[in-house]
Amino acid sequence: KSVDIVVTSPPYNLGIKYNNYVDTKTYEEYLRWSHEWAASVKRVLKDEGSFFLNLGAAPSAPLIPFELMVELKKLFTLQNTFHWIKSITVETRAGEQISVGHFKPISSHRFVTDCHEYVFHLTKTGNTPVDRLAIGVPYADKSNIKRWAHTGGGDKRCRGNNWFVPYKTIRSREEQRPHPATFPVELAEQCIRLHGAEAGAVVMDPFLGIGHSAVAAKNCGVGKFIGFEIDGQYLEE
Repeated sequence: KSVDIVVTSPPYNLGIKYNNYVDTKTYEEYLRWSHEWAASVKRVLKDEGSFFLNLGAAPSAPLIPFELMVELKKLFTLQNTFHWIKSITVETRAGEQISVGHFKPISSHRFVTDCHEYVFHLTKTGNTPVDRLAIGVPYADKSNIKRWAHTGGGDKRCRGNNWFVPYKTIRSREEQRPHPATFPVELAEQCIRLHGAEAGAVVMDPFLGIGHSAVAAKNCGVGKFIGFEIDGQYLEE
């Protein structure tokens, strides 16, 4: 009960080629291992702490995030589910289609390209307060500011559970992002700010990788960060 916020993205068991970790456990081994480390997260998490768990899938293995959540509901309550949108096409009021973000295209006669992942907000009771407006967005229709009493006259509303957070364009993965499975710093920042980025807060990531969650914690001005990483090369980075 010493950690306020946990933000992490564990291996998805999809055969990702890490330096030291073999990402090909059996189904039973993966769930058992996940329960073990998640139980340790629960032990160190404060009673009103937040555990933000980023999980993805593969088109050929779409159930992994849900199967893992069924296992982890033995330990936590699922309080919110966020959809991390990496790429999306929207149509403007003028009828123009605009595509934004980045995605990894696939060639398949069965599956469409996967452009999103999940961020599950897990808590001990389901009653952890969040600061919704800390990651709020301006109203598109400014008349809503006066129309709704809950705005308090402010031009900011709840962002909702669809988060468009694209990867930054890079020239070389080896030089600029030398890890096969990172999330953007901005994604972790959203999680930390939603819970409440107080100066005395403690943030933890049990799967640190090259440290994007640590950078996010520093950007949010929290007091302390704890990270774990088994790969010396990633840690040095």
